[in-house]
Amino acid sequence: MEVFRIRGGRKLEGSVTASGSKNAALPLFAASLLSSEESILENVPDLSDIRFMAEILVEMGAEVEKTGPTTWKINPSQIVPCAPYELVRKMRASVCLLGPLVGRLGKAEIPMPGGCVIGNRPIDLHIRAMQRMGAEVELKAGVVQVNAENLRGNSIFMGGRHGSTVTGTANAIMAAVLAPGKTTIDSAACEPEITDLCAMLRNMGANIEGIGSHMIEIEGVESLRGCRHRVIPDRIEAATYALAAAITGGEVCVRGGRLDHLGAFVNMMNACGVRIDAQSENEISVKTDEAGLRSLEAITLPYPGFPTDLQAQTCALACKAKGLSILTERVYPSRFMHVPELLRMGAEISLEGASSIIRGGTPLTGAPVMASDLRASAALILAGLAAEGETWVQRIYHLDRGYDAFEKKLQGLGAEVERLPESEMPTAFGAQLA
Repeated sequence: MEVFRIRGGRKLEGSVTASGSKNAALPLFAASLLSSEESILENVPDLSDIRFMAEILVEMGAEVEKTGPTTWKINPSQIVPCAPYELVRKMRASVCLLGPLVGRLGKAEIPMPGGCVIGNRPIDLHIRAMQRMGAEVELKAGVVQVNAENLRGNSIFMGGRHGSTVTGTANAIMAAVLAPGKTTIDSAACEPEITDLCAMLRNMGANIEGIGSHMIEIEGVESLRGCRHRVIPDRIEAATYALAAAITGGEVCVRGGRLDHLGAFVNMMNACGVRIDAQSENEISVKTDEAGLRSLEAITLPYPGFPTDLQAQTCALACKAKGLSILTERVYPSRFMHVPELLRMGAEISLEGASSIIRGGTPLTGAPVMASDLRASAALILAGLAAEGETWVQRIYHLDRGYDAFEKKLQGLGAEVERLPESEMPTAFGAQLA
């Protein structure tokens, strides 16, 4: 086990590059299974989830090779429809294998997936989409078994209690591109990661209309070809670096930051005293106003609303903003596991239903804290960058699921942060978290 040690109080300055999007890359790995030909993916982040997905594909019979620092080659000519439990249980995104297997092979066996525990994230909408296209679905001993020998296009509604499902939309699209007839997906998720998936599928020969909207129309084709595709930059990683600059009062350029992917986030940052400008199509600059941070309000919603994946990090920023800030979580209402750890650092936060109320402006102090999930990890690290003294963050394996070389990139901006064996953590700190 490893930990982060952070010495706070340094302004971040310079330039940093956001890696390719994990949330785009994982469905793209799955989409490569729709063809029997080789595909090449570029700008893939070096993350544990990516390696897990590669291992899963290998276990299913694909030939998978990392041919460069960010390039992967996938040959799925000989695949089986069964995904291995020991790997699938580690990562929720493995459920996106369902659509490609159903589309190409007409059957699938996928164990119920694992990953971050941040609330109830059922796959009933995925299953309903397969059933609408004529698939027979059973859940036996924790395994989703699908028989879809007579798959056909149909109308599908993808809206759920907390909005459209992103991975559910991806699964429906990937099954539909090889299903005879026309499929109409209503209330489809329209995140940039879905748009990127559709772009790759079009490159493979799929017939898709309405890309980027809530209404997607697909005319099934007989087969798809392999392709070469470049993964879009990670908008959540780019925004996290923008938050790191703001929370330390620094000035940073983020390569891979795209304003067209970050509209709601940029509006919130501008309103609380952080100026974000486009330097080019794929680069933004971040600078805090001389008057300092002002209180903020945000409500998480499906894209193009404020991203739930930035709620925890924004909570850390709100701790430094003068006044009363309110963050309301409408996607995963129980996603506040970072709050007790921020309280250890001196934050003043109260929870009321699905909202966190933050009284900002009180100095944060370094403390031993424990990450509960991917975005909570980033939030605690941001708080550590702004805190007085030394912060130790445990369970950073969560971070490695979604941030490529995070500490190295922060070091490049002047942060004092290092990855250490847990054995180097002061004994008294470990006892506090026991």
